[in-house]
Amino acid sequence: MSMATRATKALERAGLAFTVHRYAYDSSADRIGLQAAQALGEAPARVLKTLMARVDGKPVIAIVPSDHEVSMKKLAAALGGKAAEMMAPADAERLSGYKVGGISPFGQTRALPVVIEAEALAHALVYLNGGQRGLQVRLDPRAAAALLKAVAAPLVA
Repeated sequence: MSMATRATKALERAGLAFTVHRYAYDSSADRIGLQAAQALGEAPARVLKTLMARVDGKPVIAIVPSDHEVSMKKLAAALGGKAAEMMAPADAERLSGYKVGGISPFGQTRALPVVIEAEALAHALVYLNGGQRGLQVRLDPRAAAALLKAVAAPLVA
């Protein structure tokens, strides 16, 4: 597995400090984010999952702790929308340029609005997908949010 992905290259170009962490990806896991947290030996609240959704029909990225589900109502409200829904996996892959289970908010094929769970910003370091199944990057969540121009809002159900 290469540790150089579009995501890690985007982080390097931006000058963000990060470390790369590999783990044994289990495609049969019920909850991939929780499986990543367990494999990394980290608290699920510090391992964030990147979800592709639509708010009022427009694509967006939601970032929440791996042990929580995103509230569609809160996601829509965070972006001033009326309704939100999860994106179909095939659409998420096509739009992000990554495979499900390896979707990173960094280095996507086009810039999209990003909303991050506000509580995630309280951690000194968090893990986000590094653009490949079984690859996470650990970094300052505030620096990540700034790079992504993310809106911080309560998102969890």
